[in-house]
Order: sequence, then structure tokens, then C-alpha cells
Amino acid sequence: MVAYQYKFAKVLNIREQEKSETELAYKESVHMFEKVATKLYELLKKQEDTVDAQNNRLTAGLSIDQVHHYSNYIEGLQKRIDVVQKEVIQARSKMNWFEEKLVEKSLEVRKFEKMKEKDFEQFRQEQQRLETIQLDEISSLKFQNKEIR
Repeated sequence: MVAYQYKFAKVLNIREQEKSETELAYKESVHMFEKVATKLYELLKKQEDTVDAQNNRLTAGLSIDQVHHYSNYIEGLQKRIDVVQKEVIQARSKMNWFEEKLVEKSLEVRKFEKMKEKDFEQFRQEQQRLETIQLDEISSLKFQNKEIR
């Protein structure tokens, strides 16, 4: 019996490797997105806490210098928040791009796997057909040998 050899085995291996690489890149982009999003959350939380602290102190009475200090600090936080928001948008778009690529690579691999399954089924059927032919030949030879005696 002949061993099965898939004709596109090398291509399938390459596609699986590409899929694995894309999956790693996607996981890294998710990690970076989470990191930047956490940074944004922390800045927004810090801004909210600072505004609350300023409002609490305003009711108790603040000097002009302290009001000015809080204003500058909140303004600086807002600038950092704006920068980090842009980073979050970039990280999200990068993550989405890698996700699309991963879906594409997964579909390619799945197509080759389906082709392999169909090819193997054809191979198996051909092997059964050849085996049946061999058995028929053997039985006809045995029958001829019995008649000759």
C-alpha cells in the first residue's frame, strides 16, 4: 500500500506558519492596546479626582495661586489625555488590522485543510479500488490454478 502524500503539504505548512505569526502579532497588538487604554483610563481618573479635589477645596476656600495651580495641572492632564487618546485610536486600528489579517490567514489555512481532506478521501477510494482489483486478480488466478489441476 502506498503512503499518502498531500501535494500541497509545503504550502499548507507555510500558511500555518504565517497564521501563527499573525496570531502572535495580533496578541501583541491587543496587549499594546490594553496598555495604552489603561494609561488613558488612569489619566482620566486622575483628572476626575483632581477636579473633585479642586471643587472640594473651592467650597472650603482657595487662594488665587492654588486655583491657578489646579487649572494649570488640569490643563496639562488634558493635553496628555489628548495625546494618549490618539495613541489609543492608533492602537485600536492596528489591533483591528491584525484581527482582519488573522481571519484571512485562518480562512486560507482552513481552505487548504479542506482540500487535504478531500484529496485524502480520493486517495483512500483509489487505494480501495486498486486493492479490489488486486483481490480480483488473485482470486481469478487461484480459480485458474484449480481448473488446471
